[in-house]
Amino acid sequence: MASAAERHHHPALAHHFESLAVQTEASTLGMWTFLVQEVLFFGAFFLVYTLHRNLYYPVFEACSHHLDWKLGAVNTAVLICSSLTMALAVHAAAVGKRRQIVLWLLATVLLGSVFLGVKVVEYHEKWEAQLIPGLRWGSAQQVGHELHLQGADVEHAQLYFSLYFGLTGLHALHMIVGIPIILWIAFRAHRGEFGPEYGTPVELTGLYWHFVDIVWIFLFPLLYLIGHH
Repeated sequence: MASAAERHHHPALAHHFESLAVQTEASTLGMWTFLVQEVLFFGAFFLVYTLHRNLYYPVFEACSHHLDWKLGAVNTAVLICSSLTMALAVHAAAVGKRRQIVLWLLATVLLGSVFLGVKVVEYHEKWEAQLIPGLRWGSAQQVGHELHLQGADVEHAQLYFSLYFGLTGLHALHMIVGIPIILWIAFRAHRGEFGPEYGTPVELTGLYWHFVDIVWIFLFPLLYLIGHH
């Protein structure tokens, strides 16, 4: 049972929970439930991609060569580093080092912003090459010359790039949502709200960010490294 002091004096304890431990368990369960739903959501996308990759492998391979795998590798390294900084922020919260929580969270935001900046460069390259299905797609002759494809394969190339923009765009959207959340958590950490007794928001934000990073770990080889193995 929660003590009277904890029940009435800890500002983070919601009135409908009897203790911070119970509140943390409920919050963690909620986050894991959300992440399971996200796995199902991305899983459907991955299934569609896998099926069509097997059906049109030569086309998907040719299209993947138009992606800059070096930029993809840089972004992979950036996200791995951002997972490290997030883990360090969670550790800082656990040991009660307020300043380090803020610094590591801001470092995570910086790395996430670098990732998004690189994606903007990649998307701009596809815009210039007229390889954006439904919005800016070049003529069959132009696209065929760009991708070294011909005939019906050019139409199948639209499928590859539709999946590319769908998967990477959805992933980027999760990062765009995550960055302001991390900034809000950093602001609260600056006010001294987190420490050894209560650091649940930092931990749950870390879980979300790690999930986003793991999704990219799958996206990078699936989209960029076809034929490079």
